[in-house]
Order: sequence, then structure tokens, then C-alpha cells
Amino acid sequence: MSAGSAYAACVPIRVLLVDDVVEVRRLVRTSLRFRGGFEVVGEAADGAEAVQLADQLRPDVVVLDLGLPDIAGREVLSRVREVSPASKVVVFSGLETIDRAWIQDHAEGFVVKDADLGYLVDLLESVGRHHETRASIDLPDDLRSVSTARRFVRDKLAEWDIDGPLDDALLVTSELAANALTHARSSYRLLLSRSEQALRIEVADTGAGTPEPQPLTDTEEHGRGLHLVGALAASWGMESAESGGKRVWAELALPAALAAD
Repeated sequence: MSAGSAYAACVPIRVLLVDDVVEVRRLVRTSLRFRGGFEVVGEAADGAEAVQLADQLRPDVVVLDLGLPDIAGREVLSRVREVSPASKVVVFSGLETIDRAWIQDHAEGFVVKDADLGYLVDLLESVGRHHETRASIDLPDDLRSVSTARRFVRDKLAEWDIDGPLDDALLVTSELAANALTHARSSYRLLLSRSEQALRIEVADTGAGTPEPQPLTDTEEHGRGLHLVGALAASWGMESAESGGKRVWAELALPAALAAD
């Protein structure tokens, strides 16, 4: 999609699969691929890896087996919630002794492993789209694209009836886009998403250069952008992409009134 094409209002639901059985992960991954509209961003075979990937990837949905070999099921679920509070969790387990009432209070769904996989995929689609709006746009390696990125964010926040963090969102967008152009020297994708708790702004590029926060001085102008992002955002980070390049993201907390909408 080019900068001049329509904004992409529908992007894949990002899924983290957690199960110690390789064949189960393969079956779920294949079912999601056949359905379409999903992206499996990571797979974990134990609880420790699940928590690490949830923290790193911040998926939309975590498909979680509670019968993992290293960490008790309840603890894994609780720790995933702590490191990635915006992620939805669907328990997909063969354990019949699970306290269903506890699961209902701590996860968005529960599916037993002998159920039809179509039911699981339907549930993941419903959970992944609920209470979240996402949009993206691809932009060229051109300084003028920063203004296009800002306009995109302004238009989407207006469409989503969000005005509280607008000024901060525009500043963060400018800094992340400028960093992609300055350090990666590549085209980039701007992804904007709203969850119940936060507005997430993410810029993904294909270049090798990475921005690094520099010590603040009275004379040096470069390297201030990430300090500004860090000051404005509730959280932010940078992740390398498997295909090369990186993603730099920041999350702005939404006022309670907006989150309750």
C-alpha cells in the first residue's frame, strides 16, 4: 500500500501461541492462516518464554495452555497480564480440573482442546477485535511524509473520538517517523491502535540504523527525540524484526472516561 492509497482500517490480529506441544501450536497456527486476518507473532513452549514474549511483543491475543512444564498455569496467566495488560488471553487447555470461575475472572475465554478448532478461531477473532481499533499506513523515505503521518494520526483520533492525548500523540508520531527517516533511511509503516487502556503508536522500518537516546546537553540537538518520547509516553520500546529492520513504539495512557467507552 502506498502513501496515496486508502488507510488500512483492518490489520491482522497479532497472536502469541503458548503450548509445550509443537503439534498443537502447528494446528492452531495453520487454522489461523486458513481463516485469515491473523498474524502469529511468536510461539512459546513454556511459561518463562511466554512471559518474555508477551512483554516483548505485546500481542493482541495470547492463546495459553495452562499445563506448561515449568510454571503453574495461574501464575503464568497472572504474569502475562502484568507484563502485557492490554493483551487478551484465551485459555486453550486439556486440563479438566481448572477452576472455571477463576478463569472467567482472569481470561477472555476458555476452550478445551478436544473442541472444534473453528470454535477457537471464532473466539480469537471476536476477542481480538473487541474494544480495539487499529489502522496503518505505509509511508515513503521522504521528510514530507512526517506531515502525512501527523495528519493520519489526527484524522484517526478524530474518527475514534479521542482528543485528550492528541498533542502528545502528534509529537510522538513526529519523533518516531523522523527517527525512521534519519537512522534507517528507509520507507516505514505507521501503525496506530487503541485498546481500552492506551493509544499505541508504532513505526516499523526496514533499515539497519537504530536510534539511541543521547545524554542531554546544552549544545547537542541530535538524540533528544527519544527523551521526549520517554517523557510523554506511559511506556515505549524498540524491537528488532525477524525480517530485518525494527519497530519503535510508544503507548500513551487514555483518560479513564475514554477507556470506559
